[in-house]
Amino acid sequence: MNGPHDTFVLRNGYEIPCLGFGTWKMPEGQEAIDAINVALDAGYRHFDTAAAYGNEESVGKALKQSGIDRRELFVTSKLWASDRGYESALAAFDASLKKLGLEYLDLYLIHWPAAKGPDEEWQKENADTWRALEKLYSEGYVRAIGVSNFKAHHLEPLMKASEIDPMVNQIEMHPGFPQQETRKFCDLSGILVEAWSPLGQGRVLDDDRLVQIAVSYDCTVAQLCIRWCLQNGAVPLPKSITPERIRENADVFRFDISADDMRKISELEQFGMSGLDPDEVDF
Repeated sequence: MNGPHDTFVLRNGYEIPCLGFGTWKMPEGQEAIDAINVALDAGYRHFDTAAAYGNEESVGKALKQSGIDRRELFVTSKLWASDRGYESALAAFDASLKKLGLEYLDLYLIHWPAAKGPDEEWQKENADTWRALEKLYSEGYVRAIGVSNFKAHHLEPLMKASEIDPMVNQIEMHPGFPQQETRKFCDLSGILVEAWSPLGQGRVLDDDRLVQIAVSYDCTVAQLCIRWCLQNGAVPLPKSITPERIRENADVFRFDISADDMRKISELEQFGMSGLDPDEVDF
């Protein structure tokens, strides 16, 4: 990987930029637009939003005002939990597309799995929702479809009931929370992993062990975390509204982490997690 424009290739042949710009907790309005403008200037072309983030209009406005050819951009949004189900998912997608002001999305994800109650009930809810995404994909409104926060035991029944397997699974992933089991399942299933919270929402940045390794590469701990995700074959989605940090987070292509340091980072005990377990959340 030589820059944020470099791509991974999804199972259907569609290319996805290897580094994405996350917009979680980025409020609607000028602050979001300004941050996206800085990100575009720093080389980002992959932008990740969601209906639940409440900023789709600002993301769409910033991208449109940039004047950058739509074909150079990769835009993701996600279906919120309250819109699960076939008809409601189709309606929610239409609303997101309208807010973004786009004719199509590059990637659409189920934001969280249904995972409560009897297995047959939540599995059916996920399958019904997925049928809507399959329809959107088949009709060309989305170039790729996937899920977010799905563990292997959520993915297995979904894939058994599906005609098109998920192409992406966006999960929390960072040093201290490598998600080995889910990543292994995805790798074996041809599902590309995206890493939300690749910096552990800042909770891992002061870890002395990571600081020591980062110094040896003349990089920040944030850059080390992002590079670690990339070298694990995942698409990191760092988020910031600070111009210097936005640029810094894109400057991760000038060094390679050694195999020994990759192992040391991956073997750190668990820490820095958000605490949002897909089997335990109340949405």
